[in-house]
Amino acid sequence: MTRLDDKRVLITGAARGIGAATARAFAAAGAEVAVADLSEAEAQTLAREIGGLGLAMDVTDLDAIRAGVAQVEAEFGGIDVLVNNAGIFNMAPIEEITPEDYRRQYDVNVGGTLFTCQAVVPGMKARGGGAIINFASQAGRRGEPNIAVYCSTKAAVISITQSLALELAPDNIRVNAIAPGVVDTPMWEVVDGLFAKYENREVGEKKRLVGEAVPLGHMGRPEEIADPCVFLASDAARYITAQCLNVDGGNWMS
Repeated sequence: MTRLDDKRVLITGAARGIGAATARAFAAAGAEVAVADLSEAEAQTLAREIGGLGLAMDVTDLDAIRAGVAQVEAEFGGIDVLVNNAGIFNMAPIEEITPEDYRRQYDVNVGGTLFTCQAVVPGMKARGGGAIINFASQAGRRGEPNIAVYCSTKAAVISITQSLALELAPDNIRVNAIAPGVVDTPMWEVVDGLFAKYENREVGEKKRLVGEAVPLGHMGRPEEIADPCVFLASDAARYITAQCLNVDGGNWMS
């Protein structure tokens, strides 16, 4: 029941990391996959690999979102599944948070999620339903020192997911979220460097420590996040909506 042979999927931020693993997993499950990313070249490279569609999309630009959604709908004949994966991370103590960084994180993580949902919903309603999966984070479940802005954006993603799920349930559109824990992607090299700076650690130390602290004993791998995403999009999850699934090796229990 997790086959997606008749599904058309749009994934944002899909050219690398969790997004790329998710695109490969959806393609392996039989879906038509649109790989959307800021980098059109990287998106098209992955799309060629999986037999999908690659396109540029800046989720902070409403016109770009609408144009990208329209392109995918024209190419595929519709969008059955949206995966809002595009996101950015930064950290700083309260004294160093800038309005520019605050706005950037909210524009990508919150606005990108909300307005990409807005763009696909009319088509999903017209076709009788669909599934939306938003990427939150374990950071959206709790506050963390020096990460006030990022944590709050991911908490907002969880809240948006719950609200849209209730609003769209009569239209047979399921909306869920995934809250990954620490995942071994290139982005974590950036995160580790920031922790080294603000926690006075050696480079690589934070990454090692967070991996050791996971109850299952290791950092997540991108494909371990992608597979539950496929499940949430499939008919096997047809009675699941308004939920945020923790995929974190046991870091957070809810």
